[in-house]
Amino acid sequence: MKYSMVKKWLSRLVTYTLFATLLFMVFVVISTKASGGEPQIMGYQLKTVLSGSMEPDIQTGSIIAVEPGGDMTKFEKGDVITFQEEGNILITHRIVDVITSGENVMYETKGDNNDGPDRNPVLAQNVVGEYTGFTIPYIGYFISFAQSKEGSALLLILPGLLLLGYAAITIWQTIAKIDDKNETKKAEGSVES
Repeated sequence: MKYSMVKKWLSRLVTYTLFATLLFMVFVVISTKASGGEPQIMGYQLKTVLSGSMEPDIQTGSIIAVEPGGDMTKFEKGDVITFQEEGNILITHRIVDVITSGENVMYETKGDNNDGPDRNPVLAQNVVGEYTGFTIPYIGYFISFAQSKEGSALLLILPGLLLLGYAAITIWQTIAKIDDKNETKKAEGSVES
């Protein structure tokens, strides 16, 4: 009796986990495609970090939350910002100096793990957002894969196939139980005759 309860509980756990995984994958893929790049959650953009310039605080392969929008001239020395460089490359580095020239504001930046500051100052209008301090290690590799065509297809199809396979196994087990009960009833019926 206890074994069947544990088996039933595990069966439900696997079903819910597979279903939650499917929903999460659909969310990540749709969010990524809708935003034209990185997914967004509750107004924060999730950015993938694929270099070690900000280690040890931000590990290579992490995702970070960036707060987009607002006044991009407000940042101070020590703030960590994400900015766009030539070729639409996004970089997340720490501000080491604020340069004001009339109405223009520029930031001198440096990766925590780099020897010296970046070559070119960053114009305030090239700043995408401010790093919020939220990071999850290694998930960035997954998000980067999810953004590829192959990754999008695999992450939408694989959880669905797993759910279908699990449903097929559950149906097969249920049919086997029904068949066993029917054979037991037939055997009991022929003994009584």
